[in-house]
Amino acid sequence: MPLVRRLARPLLATVFVVGGIDTLRHPKAVTPAAEDVVKPVVENVDGIRSTEQLVTIDAAVKVVAGTALAFGYFPRLSALALAGSLVPTTIAGHAFWNEQEPAAREQQLLHFLKNASMLGGLILAAVDTHGKPSLGWRLRRTPAAVKRSANEARLEAALASKDVTHSIKDAATAVRHALPV
Repeated sequence: MPLVRRLARPLLATVFVVGGIDTLRHPKAVTPAAEDVVKPVVENVDGIRSTEQLVTIDAAVKVVAGTALAFGYFPRLSALALAGSLVPTTIAGHAFWNEQEPAAREQQLLHFLKNASMLGGLILAAVDTHGKPSLGWRLRRTPAAVKRSANEARLEAALASKDVTHSIKDAATAVRHALPV
């Protein structure tokens, strides 16, 4: 893995791992801020019983996906999971539009923009193929590559067949000239 990825991924992932661990240790501290954003999920998704449970799940996703991204395990999937987790976290935690006090509004705007920047980095990490063609690109090209290979094989077989035919004719001519008449 190139040096840039070895440095960038852990740097990008650190905030998620540290924040996730802190939220796992103290979920009640962030639950009130998340209440308005996740209320529809809690009300409509079976198995989710409370905002605190959803906050804990989100924190676990951040720790697991952040650690995976930092170590380069499933980096595209990890970045995608973190991006999906970051959006509701940003809306819930940094709603600068709800702040009345100018200093608090400015502070929340700064955090909102920082998270938007991290989202940009996660999107880049999610589409990073290490310079290799993506799976989608390879799948779209596969039928054409198979057809091209089949045509090349057919051409080689035809040329080989002509070579064999010429060799047989040459051998027959040589035998005819070698035999007395």
